Amino acid sequence: MDITFDQIVTPQGAFLVGLICVIYLYIRVLRRMSAENRIKLAIPTEEVSNSTMSETEVERYSRHIMLREIGGQGQSKLRKAKVLVIGAGGLGSPVLSYLAAAGVGTIGVIDDDAVSLSNLQRQVLFDEDHLGHPKVFAVKDKIKKLNPFIEILPFNRRLTEAEAEVLFVEFDLIIDGSDNFLTRKISNLVCVKLKKPLVSGAISQWEGQISFFNETKDSACYSCIFPVEPVDGLAPNCAEGGVMGALPGIVGSVMASEVIKKITGAGENLTNKLLIFNALNNEFSNINIQKNLNCEICKERHEA
Repeated sequence: MDITFDQIVTPQGAFLVGLICVIYLYIRVLRRMSAENRIKLAIPTEEVSNSTMSETEVERYSRHIMLREIGGQGQSKLRKAKVLVIGAGGLGSPVLSYLAAAGVGTIGVIDDDAVSLSNLQRQVLFDEDHLGHPKVFAVKDKIKKLNPFIEILPFNRRLTEAEAEVLFVEFDLIIDGSDNFLTRKISNLVCVKLKKPLVSGAISQWEGQISFFNETKDSACYSCIFPVEPVDGLAPNCAEGGVMGALPGIVGSVMASEVIKKITGAGENLTNKLLIFNALNNEFSNINIQKNLNCEICKERHEA
């Protein structure tokens, strides 16, 4: 029904407009109540009564809880999870941000680097006030402001094999966002030894890749696909070859998504797949990969 201006200024017209506004607001209230009821139904009553999540947390994570694949149980799993992020740089920044925002209860981060001016082009957790400060402590400062309900454990040192064997035991899942082959090799070696799932990501210039390793004894490990270090110049790191600033955000977000899905049991992960993103061409490629039965790192696991 069309209403002209002359009709609006009449008493009947004003009444009609007012009635329409009341109906609109009523519908908005009903929708809000419906959403709140869906949130409450998604969380078992005993979880709320046992203070698994406070009312503030329920509201904070409500958009997760409304998802059928996550729900209240999935959010509780996130709250109880313990994950370790290797590297607090380009990939670490989005991974840490999204896992913290998602409510992962305990997040460790290991890195021996300090914030430099060139980091600010892509490492969005930091600002100029952090220049010269250890990245892991800057991460703790920023993440606690983002979500005070979680625990951040900073480890201001470089990852070694001996360090990894002690540290990885304390966590459910390892996320490798490091920028060098040696650290990735150590992460994979210890994850295979301790039977820890590993989400691995890497970026170079305009391209990034993500995979999920060690899901089962029959799935590929990192060394099945990358048994030796690439020759010089073939896969330069950010300091050597540069990187497009938004690329770490895209790749890191996918890595965080893999972690959230693994913890909550939602969807499928990238086990035995290598997801490659080319930002220049806006192309995602999903490549099937297989376990190498002769892999020096994980062949004993397959034979067991």
